[in-house]
Amino acid sequence: MASIKKGDLVQVIAGARESRGGDRGKTGRVIEVLTEQDRVIVEGINLVTKHIKVGQTNRGTRTGGIETHEAPIHVSNVALVDPESKKPTRVRSEVKTVEVNGASIPQKVRVATKSGKEIKSND
Repeated sequence: MASIKKGDLVQVIAGARESRGGDRGKTGRVIEVLTEQDRVIVEGINLVTKHIKVGQTNRGTRTGGIETHEAPIHVSNVALVDPESKKPTRVRSEVKTVEVNGASIPQKVRVATKSGKEIKSND
């Protein structure tokens, strides 16, 4: 679950193809990670229509109607996009030593399996 974080670029690898009305093959940024349910919310992916009851605010403007929202998608159905090849890849972690104030500190980094490039967090 730690392989996908908020702000990562991911691609949908399961479900119906885009030609059949699905989301497989689409890419988007992760908006939110729901760790308890093992799900992620991806921008522009798994859109659902939500009917909201019509009401009024204090100013008198009308609220409600039909809105579209991103619904959560299971983390196993998305794959991180490789920063080099722009294709989906698995993620592994490596320990890298970083120099801070003259002291070397071990730090865990995420690495794309296909290209070996480090994946930067966009948080």
